[in-house]
Amino acid sequence: MRIDAHHHLWKYDAEQYPWIDDEKSRLRQDFLTAELSEVARQSGIDGFVSVQARQTLEETDWLLGLANTEPLIQGVVGWVPLAESEAEQSLERLAENENLKGVRHVVQDEPDDFLLRDDFSRGVALLPKFDLVYDILIFPRQLANAIAFVDRHPNVRFVLDHLAKPRISASTFDSDWGEHLQELATRDNVLGCKISGLVTEVAEAEWTEELIRPYWEFALGTFGVDRLMYGSDWPVCLLRSECDRWCQTCELFTAELTPDEQQKFWSENAQKAYRL
Repeated sequence: MRIDAHHHLWKYDAEQYPWIDDEKSRLRQDFLTAELSEVARQSGIDGFVSVQARQTLEETDWLLGLANTEPLIQGVVGWVPLAESEAEQSLERLAENENLKGVRHVVQDEPDDFLLRDDFSRGVALLPKFDLVYDILIFPRQLANAIAFVDRHPNVRFVLDHLAKPRISASTFDSDWGEHLQELATRDNVLGCKISGLVTEVAEAEWTEELIRPYWEFALGTFGVDRLMYGSDWPVCLLRSECDRWCQTCELFTAELTPDEQQKFWSENAQKAYRL
Protein backbone atom coordinates (compact mmCIF):
# COMPACT_ATOMS: atom_id res chain seq x y z
CA MET A 1 0.00 0.00 0.00
CA ARG A 2 1.14 3.56 -0.73
CA ILE A 3 0.04 6.82 0.88
CA ASP A 4 1.02 10.18 -0.56
CA ALA A 5 1.16 12.30 2.61
CA HIS A 6 1.34 15.65 0.85
CA HIS A 7 -0.49 16.96 -2.18
CA HIS A 8 -2.71 19.92 -3.06
CA LEU A 9 -5.93 20.50 -4.96
CA TRP A 10 -7.34 23.72 -6.30
CA LYS A 11 -9.69 25.29 -8.78
CA TYR A 12 -7.42 28.01 -10.08
CA ASP A 13 -8.31 31.63 -9.56
CA ALA A 14 -5.64 34.33 -9.82
CA GLU A 15 -7.06 36.35 -6.93
CA GLN A 16 -7.27 33.34 -4.64
CA TYR A 17 -3.76 32.04 -5.42
CA PRO A 18 -1.51 35.12 -5.69
CA TRP A 19 1.55 33.02 -4.79
CA ILE A 20 1.29 31.36 -8.21
CA ASP A 21 3.30 34.03 -10.01
CA ASP A 22 4.64 34.19 -13.57
CA GLU A 23 7.49 31.83 -12.75
CA LYS A 24 4.92 29.22 -11.71
CA SER A 25 2.67 29.56 -14.74
CA ARG A 26 2.35 25.79 -15.13
CA LEU A 27 0.27 25.79 -11.95
CA ARG A 28 -2.26 28.24 -13.38
CA GLN A 29 -4.87 25.57 -14.05
CA ASP A 30 -7.28 23.37 -12.14
CA PHE A 31 -5.94 20.39 -10.20
CA LEU A 32 -8.95 18.43 -9.03
CA THR A 33 -9.91 14.86 -8.20
CA ALA A 34 -9.89 13.74 -11.85
CA GLU A 35 -6.25 14.76 -12.15
CA LEU A 36 -5.55 13.23 -8.75
CA SER A 37 -6.88 9.88 -9.94
CA GLU A 38 -4.41 9.98 -12.82
CA VAL A 39 -1.53 10.69 -10.42
CA ALA A 40 -2.65 7.72 -8.34
CA ARG A 41 -2.65 5.49 -11.40
CA GLN A 42 0.79 6.61 -12.59
CA SER A 43 2.48 6.35 -9.20
CA GLY A 44 0.61 3.43 -7.67
CA ILE A 45 -0.83 5.55 -4.86
CA ASP A 46 -3.73 4.13 -2.83
CA GLY A 47 -4.54 7.18 -0.73
CA PHE A 48 -3.65 10.84 -0.23
CA VAL A 49 -3.48 13.49 2.47
CA SER A 50 -4.77 16.76 0.98
CA VAL A 51 -2.95 19.81 2.36
CA GLN A 52 -4.16 23.41 2.32
CA ALA A 53 -2.83 25.74 -0.36
CA ARG A 54 -4.53 28.99 0.71
CA GLN A 55 -5.35 30.31 4.13
CA THR A 56 -9.13 30.41 4.18
CA LEU A 57 -11.80 28.44 5.97
CA GLU A 58 -13.60 28.26 2.64
CA GLU A 59 -10.81 26.10 1.22
CA THR A 60 -10.75 23.85 4.29
CA ASP A 61 -14.49 23.26 3.95
CA TRP A 62 -14.03 22.57 0.24
CA LEU A 63 -11.28 20.01 0.83
CA LEU A 64 -13.34 18.26 3.48
CA GLY A 65 -16.26 18.14 1.08
CA LEU A 66 -14.05 16.49 -1.55
CA ALA A 67 -12.81 13.98 1.02
CA ASN A 68 -16.40 13.06 1.82
CA THR A 69 -16.94 11.86 -1.75
CA GLU A 70 -13.47 10.88 -3.03
CA PRO A 71 -12.13 7.63 -1.49
CA LEU A 72 -8.56 8.46 -2.54
CA ILE A 73 -8.50 11.37 -0.08
CA GLN A 74 -7.92 9.73 3.29
CA GLY A 75 -7.30 12.90 5.28
CA VAL A 76 -7.14 16.68 5.11
CA VAL A 77 -4.64 19.11 6.63
CA GLY A 78 -6.60 22.34 6.50
CA TRP A 79 -6.19 25.93 7.57
CA VAL A 80 -7.82 27.38 10.68
CA PRO A 81 -7.39 30.95 12.03
CA LEU A 82 -5.31 29.73 14.97
CA ALA A 83 -4.15 33.24 15.90
CA GLU A 84 -7.69 34.61 16.02
CA SER A 85 -10.28 34.62 18.79
CA GLU A 86 -12.59 32.31 16.80
CA ALA A 87 -9.98 29.53 16.58
CA GLU A 88 -11.70 27.17 19.00
CA GLN A 89 -15.11 27.72 17.47
CA SER A 90 -13.72 26.97 14.01
CA LEU A 91 -11.96 23.84 15.25
CA GLU A 92 -15.09 22.57 16.94
CA ARG A 93 -17.08 22.89 13.73
CA LEU A 94 -14.47 21.49 11.36
CA ALA A 95 -13.44 18.59 13.60
CA GLU A 96 -16.95 17.20 13.36
CA ASN A 97 -15.74 15.91 9.99
CA GLU A 98 -13.52 12.92 10.72
CA ASN A 99 -11.52 13.60 7.55
CA LEU A 100 -9.84 16.59 9.20
CA LYS A 101 -6.53 15.18 10.43
CA GLY A 102 -4.39 18.27 10.87
CA VAL A 103 -3.91 22.01 10.54
CA ARG A 104 -1.24 24.07 8.79
CA HIS A 105 -0.25 27.71 8.49
CA VAL A 106 2.16 28.94 5.79
CA VAL A 107 4.76 30.05 8.31
CA GLN A 108 7.48 30.22 5.65
CA ASP A 109 5.84 33.47 4.49
CA GLU A 110 5.62 34.95 7.98
CA PRO A 111 8.22 36.82 10.08
CA ASP A 112 10.73 34.44 11.61
CA ASP A 113 9.30 34.84 15.12
CA PHE A 114 5.71 34.06 14.07
CA LEU A 115 5.74 30.57 15.62
CA LEU A 116 6.49 32.09 19.02
CA ARG A 117 3.66 34.62 19.02
CA ASP A 118 1.35 34.19 22.01
CA ASP A 119 -1.85 34.45 19.97
CA PHE A 120 -0.71 31.73 17.55
CA SER A 121 0.50 29.53 20.41
CA ARG A 122 -2.90 29.74 22.10
CA GLY A 123 -4.52 28.38 18.96
CA VAL A 124 -1.97 25.59 18.49
CA ALA A 125 -2.46 24.52 22.13
CA LEU A 126 -6.10 23.70 21.26
CA LEU A 127 -5.20 20.98 18.75
CA PRO A 128 -4.87 18.01 21.15
CA LYS A 129 -8.47 18.60 22.26
CA PHE A 130 -9.53 17.78 18.71
CA ASP A 131 -6.95 15.04 18.07
CA LEU A 132 -5.28 17.07 15.30
CA VAL A 133 -1.71 17.22 14.03
CA TYR A 134 0.09 20.48 13.26
CA ASP A 135 2.10 20.51 10.01
CA ILE A 136 5.23 22.69 10.20
CA LEU A 137 5.98 24.54 6.94
CA ILE A 138 9.15 26.61 7.28
CA PHE A 139 12.43 27.58 5.67
CA PRO A 140 15.75 26.53 7.26
CA ARG A 141 16.28 29.96 8.85
CA GLN A 142 13.13 29.31 10.93
CA LEU A 143 14.25 25.97 12.34
CA ALA A 144 15.64 27.38 15.59
CA ASN A 145 12.29 28.99 16.40
CA ALA A 146 10.51 25.82 15.30
CA ILE A 147 12.44 23.88 17.95
CA ALA A 148 11.35 26.36 20.62
CA PHE A 149 7.80 26.17 19.25
CA VAL A 150 7.70 22.37 19.50
CA ASP A 151 9.10 22.54 23.03
CA ARG A 152 6.37 25.01 23.99
CA HIS A 153 3.71 22.44 22.97
CA PRO A 154 4.77 19.02 24.32
CA ASN A 155 1.23 17.66 23.97
CA VAL A 156 0.83 18.64 20.31
CA ARG A 157 1.70 16.15 17.56
CA PHE A 158 3.83 17.65 14.80
CA VAL A 159 4.79 16.67 11.26
CA LEU A 160 7.57 18.50 9.40
CA ASP A 161 6.82 19.34 5.77
CA HIS A 162 9.44 19.12 2.99
CA LEU A 163 12.37 18.46 5.35
CA ALA A 164 12.18 22.19 6.19
CA LYS A 165 13.26 22.99 2.63
CA PRO A 166 17.07 22.64 2.70
CA ARG A 167 19.09 24.58 0.15
CA ILE A 168 20.22 21.80 -2.19
CA SER A 169 23.30 22.41 -4.29
CA ALA A 170 26.07 20.34 -5.83
CA SER A 171 28.70 22.67 -4.40
CA THR A 172 27.85 22.46 -0.70
CA PHE A 173 25.74 20.63 1.88
CA ASP A 174 23.39 22.80 3.94
CA SER A 175 25.12 22.06 7.26
CA ASP A 176 23.33 24.75 9.26
CA TRP A 177 20.02 23.22 8.22
CA GLY A 178 21.36 19.79 9.15
CA GLU A 179 22.43 20.84 12.63
CA HIS A 180 19.03 22.29 13.44
CA LEU A 181 17.19 19.35 11.86
CA GLN A 182 19.07 16.93 14.13
CA GLU A 183 18.02 18.97 17.15
CA LEU A 184 14.37 19.05 16.06
CA ALA A 185 14.37 15.30 15.49
CA THR A 186 15.19 14.66 19.17
CA ARG A 187 11.69 15.87 20.09
CA ASP A 188 9.37 12.90 20.59
CA ASN A 189 6.26 14.87 19.61
CA VAL A 190 7.60 15.37 16.08
CA LEU A 191 5.96 12.23 14.75
CA GLY A 192 6.93 12.49 11.13
CA CYS A 193 8.98 14.19 8.44
CA LYS A 194 7.89 14.30 4.82
CA ILE A 195 10.29 13.47 2.01
CA SER A 196 8.56 15.90 -0.30
CA GLY A 197 9.02 19.28 -1.93
CA LEU A 198 12.75 18.79 -2.45
CA VAL A 199 13.02 19.07 -6.23
CA THR A 200 11.93 22.71 -6.09
CA GLU A 201 14.77 23.49 -3.65
CA VAL A 202 17.57 22.38 -5.99
CA ALA A 203 19.77 25.29 -7.10
CA GLU A 204 20.96 23.62 -10.30
CA ALA A 205 18.99 23.95 -13.51
CA GLU A 206 18.36 20.21 -13.47
CA TRP A 207 17.84 18.03 -10.42
CA THR A 208 19.14 14.49 -10.14
CA GLU A 209 18.89 11.60 -7.72
CA GLU A 210 22.55 12.16 -6.83
CA LEU A 211 21.91 15.78 -5.81
CA ILE A 212 19.07 14.88 -3.48
CA ARG A 213 20.36 11.58 -2.11
CA PRO A 214 22.60 13.17 0.59
CA TYR A 215 19.52 14.88 2.04
CA TRP A 216 17.55 11.65 1.98
CA GLU A 217 20.40 9.83 3.74
CA PHE A 218 20.76 12.60 6.30
CA ALA A 219 17.02 12.58 7.00
CA LEU A 220 17.04 8.80 7.32
CA GLY A 221 19.90 8.93 9.80
CA THR A 222 18.24 11.75 11.71
CA PHE A 223 14.58 10.73 11.90
CA GLY A 224 14.93 6.99 11.29
CA VAL A 225 12.67 4.64 9.34
CA ASP A 226 9.83 5.06 11.83
CA ARG A 227 9.17 8.73 11.03
CA LEU A 228 9.93 9.40 7.37
CA MET A 229 6.97 9.45 4.98
CA TYR A 230 6.48 9.84 1.24
CA GLY A 231 4.93 12.98 -0.21
CA SER A 232 4.74 14.14 -3.81
CA ASP A 233 3.96 17.83 -3.27
CA TRP A 234 1.88 17.53 -6.44
CA PRO A 235 1.11 19.69 -8.31
CA VAL A 236 3.83 22.08 -7.06
CA CYS A 237 6.43 19.44 -7.96
CA LEU A 238 5.46 19.92 -11.62
CA LEU A 239 7.57 23.07 -11.62
CA ARG A 240 10.61 20.77 -11.65
CA SER A 241 9.43 17.18 -12.02
CA GLU A 242 6.62 14.94 -13.09
CA CYS A 243 5.06 13.17 -10.14
CA ASP A 244 5.95 9.66 -11.28
CA ARG A 245 9.63 10.62 -11.65
CA TRP A 246 9.76 11.77 -8.02
CA CYS A 247 8.03 8.57 -6.94
CA GLN A 248 10.58 6.50 -8.86
CA THR A 249 13.40 8.47 -7.23
CA CYS A 250 12.03 7.62 -3.79
CA GLU A 251 11.86 3.98 -4.87
CA LEU A 252 15.61 4.18 -5.53
CA PHE A 253 16.19 5.81 -2.14
CA THR A 254 14.27 3.11 -0.29
CA ALA A 255 15.61 0.15 -2.26
CA GLU A 256 18.15 -0.68 0.47
CA LEU A 257 15.53 -0.74 3.21
CA THR A 258 13.91 -3.98 4.29
CA PRO A 259 10.37 -4.70 3.03
CA ASP A 260 8.97 -3.81 6.47
CA GLU A 261 10.93 -0.56 6.54
CA GLN A 262 9.76 0.32 3.04
CA GLN A 263 6.16 -0.20 4.11
CA LYS A 264 6.69 2.24 6.97
CA PHE A 265 7.93 4.90 4.56
CA TRP A 266 5.28 4.35 1.92
CA SER A 267 2.25 4.11 4.19
CA GLU A 268 2.47 3.10 7.84
CA ASN A 269 4.22 6.21 9.18
CA ALA A 270 1.65 8.51 7.55
CA GLN A 271 -1.20 6.34 8.75
CA LYS A 272 0.15 6.49 12.30
CA ALA A 273 0.95 10.20 12.36
CA TYR A 274 -2.39 11.28 10.91
CA ARG A 275 -4.46 8.42 12.33
CA LEU A 276 -5.80 7.60 8.90
